[in-house]
Amino acid sequence: MRYSGYFLPTYKETPAEAEIVSHQLMLRSGMIRKLASGIYTYLPFGLRSIRKVEAIVREEMNRAGAIEVLMPAVQPAELWQESGRWEYYGRELLRFKDRHNRDACLGPTHEEVITDLIRNDVHSYKQMPVNLYQIQTKFRDEIRPRFGIMRAREFIMKDAYSFDVDEEGAGLSYERMREAYSRIFQRFGLKFRAVEADTGTIGGSYSHEFMVLAETGEDQIVNCGQCDYAANLEKAEIVEKQDPAGENPEDMKPVEEIATPGAGTIEEVTAFLSVPAERLIKTLIYVVDEETVAVLVRGDHELNETKLRNLLGAQSAELADAALIEETTGSPVGFAGPPGIKTRIVADTAVKSMSNAVTGGNREDLHLKNVNMKRDFNVDLFGDLRVIRPGDACPRCGGDIHFGKGIEVGHIFKLGTKYSSALNAVFLDENGAEKTIVMGCYGIGIGRTVAAALEQNHDENGMILPIPIAPFEVTILPLQMHDATVVETAEKIYSDLSDQGVDVLLDDRDERAGVKFNDADLLGIPVRVTVGSRGVKNGEVEIKLRKAADGTTAPLDGASNAVLNQVAALYDSLK
Repeated sequence: MRYSGYFLPTYKETPAEAEIVSHQLMLRSGMIRKLASGIYTYLPFGLRSIRKVEAIVREEMNRAGAIEVLMPAVQPAELWQESGRWEYYGRELLRFKDRHNRDACLGPTHEEVITDLIRNDVHSYKQMPVNLYQIQTKFRDEIRPRFGIMRAREFIMKDAYSFDVDEEGAGLSYERMREAYSRIFQRFGLKFRAVEADTGTIGGSYSHEFMVLAETGEDQIVNCGQCDYAANLEKAEIVEKQDPAGENPEDMKPVEEIATPGAGTIEEVTAFLSVPAERLIKTLIYVVDEETVAVLVRGDHELNETKLRNLLGAQSAELADAALIEETTGSPVGFAGPPGIKTRIVADTAVKSMSNAVTGGNREDLHLKNVNMKRDFNVDLFGDLRVIRPGDACPRCGGDIHFGKGIEVGHIFKLGTKYSSALNAVFLDENGAEKTIVMGCYGIGIGRTVAAALEQNHDENGMILPIPIAPFEVTILPLQMHDATVVETAEKIYSDLSDQGVDVLLDDRDERAGVKFNDADLLGIPVRVTVGSRGVKNGEVEIKLRKAADGTTAPLDGASNAVLNQVAALYDSLK
């Protein structure tokens, strides 16, 4: 490709709208352009990278036995109503009516559509297992689209769906996909981690997120330094060390009422009473699927709302407003406590071992000391409800937990029979008995992967994309376009490399050397070949890797082979 004939509009300055590195670089390098909030056009340079990501995904999905299909973007409401997600999915589901006044939506995902396909065409155990995938545009009406294509409303996604006769087969399908995903992200040249995750609105019993490791990532992840346990912050499990003293009634002291004027926060109460936060029981009033629930956590712990929803099997859990808190507890915000509350009480397991604790007194400006479970209040349900934090032990081996940040680029789920039961996707087994199909689903954000790669691979001058997903593998910079020998040398190398199947961008613009060098750094093409009049006179060209500080020289008669060797070495380094 010749730069002079290519559509590659770049920016020298960082656009004001761009908040994170990947968004800045994708706009500056001419990869994308914004059409509307969260909706982008992929320009030729960006689309080349997208297509390379898609190609690797296709190869590995096919290798794993999945078969490509293409499903409609527009989906009828009836399918979503049948699965129960028409209302549950929320406002991210873009609903509309067609000219016949029929309800429909733009697909954010395709569980309903693929299950409908299978229930109509798969009726026997002999037709399974089957795994179908597509690479297609999705639409989710994000309330706050941001960070460019990292969190866009319209995006390209690879989604796959497996169908098996039983849980054992579904487990094998899941593992095949997990292995395929690991190969995919290794081939992309990215540092990543597969972590246990919550299943969210997709549902199911078990899932893993594939995280590209980057300090700019939105997602907090934890992993063990001694075993292979890893999870995101929502999912990370906690095994509490129980203190048997908390169960000993002989240690209980009499309850004391203490006036705490104006002390309604954990910080204010601990300062006023000169007690550590871990001696407090924090009482939070939540509305969980329209039921008012009191939730107890230790004063120095943070409630994990995802764990609360999962423990109660709920779809929603929201902190109550001030009026409901006062109605439930008889006190304003900041003075609630478990003694005397008439609602259901659920508690984090750490509360179980607490004795002689401090709680709210359910009256303004009042707290209680020496509150004990069973004597002063009862808990209806215990569970792991808090956010993991530094100092907690690995739930698998007891080792040290490390914290980091990542960007979710893939997510795989064990769906079980969530959708097949709802949509009556059944088959006849070898004995002629009717059984429900067991499902899994597996997604990769195609554009999001490119953005995540940039968050992980850049410097102050521009992009440094790994060679498998870089728009071009090599760029050639003839520095003096008026020098026929320079141009002829550059053209010869360009022709040789193109004939060998290398993706090459020849910068044949009549621009100053500084402009060409700056643009080459911005575009981040992995291998740069510089052809200058001084070098040609000396019978050599410079070859420099984008990620390297310095370049090397190669003789003119061996320049093309030297470049080919550099390209091959970059690919080999990822194996």
